Amino acid sequence: MNVKRVLPLVLAAALLVLLGGVVSALSAATVRVHKTPGKILARQTAVVRRVNPRLTRRLRATTWRWQVVLGRRRSHSAAPLSSLRALRFWRHHARRMIRVAAHPPHMGQWLCIHRYEGGWSDSGDPYWGGLQMDRGFMRSYAPSLLLRRGWANSWTPLEQMWVAERAHRSGRGFYAWPNTARYCGLI
Repeated sequence: MNVKRVLPLVLAAALLVLLGGVVSALSAATVRVHKTPGKILARQTAVVRRVNPRLTRRLRATTWRWQVVLGRRRSHSAAPLSSLRALRFWRHHARRMIRVAAHPPHMGQWLCIHRYEGGWSDSGDPYWGGLQMDRGFMRSYAPSLLLRRGWANSWTPLEQMWVAERAHRSGRGFYAWPNTARYCGLI
């Protein structure tokens, strides 16, 4: 019998048995019965699971960061940061914001413009970043990002594309990049 094949199976089975006992112990509520003359009172005390509030704060910060970049209002939860409810709320919102942020509406067009403009970390004055944004453009369409992270060359490519998307939605279209938008067939 080969020990290398059997040992992982035995360890996996032991782990499943151990986890099954822990899960059943955590999910079961404790029931205490008090007998009083003529009545039986049942009282349930739920098992309270404490959560590290640092993890919840980090998820909340990620959610808020992407909500600011996307131009959305910040989400709020009344649950304390050390509760399981708050952890689930912020985990759900963080995943959703990251999923939305990963797919800007005109991503192909922004990548085409980037191909003719510069590197994502291009720091040449008067234009910064992969979409060559100037100071006025950044002040107009990303003031909070400009204050928090500096010029566009220190932003992530997704952040740069979302700022350009904000300019596009405001009515400027692709005309902020007249030459490269023509090369890409956007104007």
